[in-house]
Amino acid sequence: MYDDEFELTFDMAEDNAETVKLPGKPLQPAPEAPEAPESAGKAKEPEVPDFPDDEPTIVIPARKPREMPKQEREPVRAEPVPELAPAEVKAPEEPAAAPEAPVPAIRTNGRTVLISGGDRGIGAATAKAFYEAGYRVAVFYHKNAEAAAALEKALPGCTIVQCDVASRASCELAFHAVEQALGRVDVLVSNAGIAQQKLFTDITPEEWQHMLDVNLTGAFNLCQLVLPGMIRRKAGRILTVSSMWGQTGGSCEVHYSAAKAGLIGLTKALAKEEGPSGITVNCVAPGVIDTDMMAAFTAEDKAALAEETPVGRLGSADEVAKLLLYLAGEDAGYITGQVFGVNGGLVI
Repeated sequence: MYDDEFELTFDMAEDNAETVKLPGKPLQPAPEAPEAPESAGKAKEPEVPDFPDDEPTIVIPARKPREMPKQEREPVRAEPVPELAPAEVKAPEEPAAAPEAPVPAIRTNGRTVLISGGDRGIGAATAKAFYEAGYRVAVFYHKNAEAAAALEKALPGCTIVQCDVASRASCELAFHAVEQALGRVDVLVSNAGIAQQKLFTDITPEEWQHMLDVNLTGAFNLCQLVLPGMIRRKAGRILTVSSMWGQTGGSCEVHYSAAKAGLIGLTKALAKEEGPSGITVNCVAPGVIDTDMMAAFTAEDKAALAEETPVGRLGSADEVAKLLLYLAGEDAGYITGQVFGVNGGLVI
């Protein structure tokens, strides 16, 4: 016999058997004694063929051991349930944990801005300010591809185009690329510029011309490219970035001061000409702003400049960017032809 089997035995020799063992059932008493003599012969005759004498034992597989595995599997099946529950809860949290708030903000107001020299300093701060305000942003950079790539990564969806603003051909190619990407330009921030400190008598003709080409002719090129669309739409904003030295003149920076002063003259004249077309033109003239253009200044030089400034510190690129953002907005529609100094009171 096997461990999972039991023996069912019927003793046919004794007439007075009182119990019968069946699988899974309790022992039951035999029929009452008074009725046994009358029907004893009849009751035994049919039992003989079912249970012959030569086979007194029948082995039947037990049923109880089969039920045990079912009871053992139930807790096993129940164990994975609490493990799957937290996994299913965490799955939807992962996409929800990465909010895409900046993405819809890019397309909020539907306006576009083109910023030259937008890969660093005031230009990069301006690109970020307009981007956060919901503008579609396009940036021109010249040589600093690494800074441009970093800006593109920081501002997903921003259009980055290489351009030498001193070259008319380069400006035309870059502008057409922006038009294809954004459709139109609502705001121009002409910010690209270079600086050099040198005695006037040491400035070469090539340096003089290059300073004018970048700081003044570059603005001329971009203004001529964006104006046809603005005039056609009867709306637009042009913002130029000059310098406090364009207002007062700076020693050892004559060519720089001349180019920045010319930018102020361009702004004022163009504002009068384009006002009837619904286009405003304004200029921001930063003072001493702590950017990489001041890399040649020592810590002592910066401290001296901060001490000369009435507010007692240098300016930041973000402060200039916020003013440019305001002048590009709808609330500045009655402001045009103006020069705004962001210099901490150094020039009043």
